[in-house]
Amino acid sequence: MAEILGLGITHYPPLCLPDAAMSGILRWTLDDPAIPAGAKDPCNWPAAMRKEWADDHGAGAATRHRGALVAGLDRVRARLDEFKPDVVVIWGDDQYENFHDDLIPPFAILAYEDLDLRPWAETTTSSMMKGKPNVWNEDELFGYRLRGRPDIAKQLITALIEQDFDVSYAYKPLHHRSVPHAFTNSVLFLDYHRKGYDHPTICFPLNCYGRRVVSCRGFMTRMDQPVDFDPPSPSPRRFMALGAATARFLRHSPCRVALIASSSWSHAFLVDKTWRLRPDTESDRHLYDSMVAGDNDFWRSTSLQQLEEAGQQEVLNWWTLVGAMEALGAKLEWSEFVETHIFNSNKVFAIFEAQ
Repeated sequence: MAEILGLGITHYPPLCLPDAAMSGILRWTLDDPAIPAGAKDPCNWPAAMRKEWADDHGAGAATRHRGALVAGLDRVRARLDEFKPDVVVIWGDDQYENFHDDLIPPFAILAYEDLDLRPWAETTTSSMMKGKPNVWNEDELFGYRLRGRPDIAKQLITALIEQDFDVSYAYKPLHHRSVPHAFTNSVLFLDYHRKGYDHPTICFPLNCYGRRVVSCRGFMTRMDQPVDFDPPSPSPRRFMALGAATARFLRHSPCRVALIASSSWSHAFLVDKTWRLRPDTESDRHLYDSMVAGDNDFWRSTSLQQLEEAGQQEVLNWWTLVGAMEALGAKLEWSEFVETHIFNSNKVFAIFEAQ
């Protein structure tokens, strides 16, 4: 029987930026002429948001936010290293990186051999970092040799197809040079202190952005920009079922497997009811509290419309993890909710231990 560890992290791109630049998404939104001036006036913001914004456009708050995120990442990395996985499987979203106009699968497994990640050389097609300095002062030559496990990936693909999940797969990149930023940033952040990352990894991209994956390029638009929406992503319930099917197969493998959900939670740029200025923290808190309480039925009963209205598209990665952990009877050993009003998204970290 396998030993399985469940982990949850963020791949928040502005963590790559210096503190003074971390609030860039909000500053871009504040320049949107379609948003009423009153909504953009800090005097009308919640007190906690005004406190973060302060008189330095959030630079001081960014230092504190970074500290909380790095602490969460460090705790997850320590448990990952202690676990010594044979393979890491990461669920992350593809934001118009390999999921393109020519093919949008609901789910895909990248059965790649070892490949080179060059995060700062690949910013033209991923991660919103083009032309920007990174906090590590690394250049385009910096990179990782990401070890793959195509043998296990192919076994997982076969098992999912046999469980009626007709998952797509790939042996090499298509449009993007390596892997989408959800996965690259996961490696960058788990190795925030640059000690190295040598865990064999299978990337498992999901169509979380659904109606916005092509129409909005999986990213930001202006409030009044006409959008010809795409067909939707699968339902939250379906993502949970995918996670459960993954766990059922892995449970009977001889491997030590770490399953990671990589995403932030509600994204401000997807939340119209807040004028895209701040995330839907109330919805995030309800979802987080239900996870802590083990109320998986709350997750299962959430509709795609509810999720989209809350800007929680990327949390579908976590829906998949929750489904896997439920199937394993895993216990949530530790979690942390990192709240923010000005840095686009709340973040959650988690460690699940299978019984």
